This record gives sequence, C-alpha cells and structure tokens, in this order.
Amino acid sequence: MIVTVSPNPSLDRTMCIEHLRHGDVVRSPRSYSEPSGKGVNVAVALHANAVDVVTVLPAGGFTGVQITGMLSDLDVPYVAVPIAQEIRSNVSLVEPDATVTKINEVGPSLSDAEAAALIREALEQVGVDDWLVLCGTLPDGAVERLYIDLVEGAHGRTARVAVDTSGPPLRGILPFGPDLVKPNASELAELTGRALETLGDVVDAAEELRRRGARAVLASLGSDGAILLDDSGCYFGQARVDRVVSAVGAGDALLAGFLAGGANGRHALREGLAWAAAAVQHEGTLYRGRAPHTRVDISDDLDRNRALKEPCTAAGLAAGSRV
Repeated sequence: MIVTVSPNPSLDRTMCIEHLRHGDVVRSPRSYSEPSGKGVNVAVALHANAVDVVTVLPAGGFTGVQITGMLSDLDVPYVAVPIAQEIRSNVSLVEPDATVTKINEVGPSLSDAEAAALIREALEQVGVDDWLVLCGTLPDGAVERLYIDLVEGAHGRTARVAVDTSGPPLRGILPFGPDLVKPNASELAELTGRALETLGDVVDAAEELRRRGARAVLASLGSDGAILLDDSGCYFGQARVDRVVSAVGAGDALLAGFLAGGANGRHALREGLAWAAAAVQHEGTLYRGRAPHTRVDISDDLDRNRALKEPCTAAGLAAGSRV
C-alpha cells in the first residue's frame, strides 16, 4: 500500500493559449479542471496503473467538494479531512511551445485540531512496509511539525517515508531520516548551497543530503533526466522524448513510477523516467499512462565532469512545477 498526503491540495485549471500577452485579453480555446496537489497527482498516477493507493488531504469550501468529487469520478481512494477554510485553486497557462505560466494561490490556514486530524488520518492508513508519501508545500497555520510528526509516526509503524517538498520543510525533515527525498535541481542547489554545473556536482549534493539524514535521494534534473543515490548504488537516467507538451506534473509522475517500480535501484529509476516521459507528452497535471516505446537509458558509470544543460527548464522532462 502507498499512502500519499497533500497538506495543501488544489483545484488546477489549465488553459491552453496561443501566446501570453501582458495586459491584454487572452482567449483560451481549450481548458479543463483537475484535482491536484503533488500527493494527489502521485495517487492518481499510481491508481491508473493498478497500484494499491489511498490519498489523504484536507478539504474545505466549495473547492474541496469539487476536488473530492473529481477523485470519486476517477475512482481514486481518498480520505478527506474537513477544514474550515477554502482549498486553493491554481491556474496554468500553456502555450504551444510548452511554456507554462502558473498562478498558484497560497491556500488555507490549518488550525491545531485540523493539522492533528490530518496527521491522525494519514497514519491510520499506514501499515508495516507501506510507503507514506509526503508531497508539496505546507499550508499556513499549525503545521510546523506536520511532516516531522508524520515521518516519526510512520517509522513507528515500520513504514517507509518519501518526501517531495522544498525549502525549510525539506531542510527540517532530513535529520529525521526519510527513506527517500525527491528534490529537483534548483531545490537541491538551494538546500546545499552548491552550484550544480556537472553531474558530479549533483552527485556530491545528493551525497550531502544522505549525510544529513536522507536514506536515498532521487534528484530530477529537468530535460537532463534524473540521478538516484541509494544503498544499491548511484545511477543516472534519461528518457528520450520527441515532443514536450507540458512539464506540469512530470516530477510527480517520476516519483509515482519510481515507487511503483520498487523504489530501489536501476529498475525503479527506469520506470520513473518512463512515467515522466509519458507525463510531458500530454496537457494537464494528471498522468495518463506510460508512453509506448519510450527509450530510457540508465548508467551506473557516471562521468562526474559531464556538463549539465540548464537544469529544470520549462520543457524539462522531470522538473514539474512545485505546487
């Protein structure tokens, strides 16, 4: 079983436009709405591939009703924790060249009781050897220890924990030994204070995160692929994509595929990159299924001086967008 948690979920509205002109009226000939938040995205991808999953999220206001209704329509198992304030809405403006402009609301503030209920409901879903996947930004309110309490609670149940967040929440969780962290290149650079100009720089930064407490590091590098450091070794992988439509949600697909692939070593990295390759070839946030005949190259013989291209570009394979 995989249990995902999105402390700050959203209703994502995607609008396809020809060109974003500042200060002008821009028409969208095609648009759609989806339930989102990184944990929701991971859960939808796993469910679409028949992986046993449940997603836990706060839900408040009309937007919360919309999100849970959409999850029901997708048959994705979920546990909704009622909160007083409205869940946020985000807007993505997608241009034909795959440029994505995102407008993200901050989201609601959780009370002490609401944060405690979210922790309790999440931990009640977790059993021995399950994965608890903690994803995305934290909302305002009584959430300073939310990820820490979830990691400690899951480890107390002999479950494993993956964390996909950034900034202070990611920095604060490392001493508590998450089994997996999934930063992108910019988050890894910010966390370690390193300039990531070569694959060797990325590996060194990932090794630093392991020294600081993370048991494994899956670092997404945009169109350059991904690096994995875990107990089985150090791997670099790339997936070949002919046409990128949108990178939104690709990092979530990478994490979902990695977990579905066993969350360890070469095979898991290959599966994660294949799912990310599928994600960038369609519009919207949600993963639609693995792309056929995707070429994925995996190497465990890294040239530590190989130059990286500009990491985490808008068209990046696994960069995604932080939500």
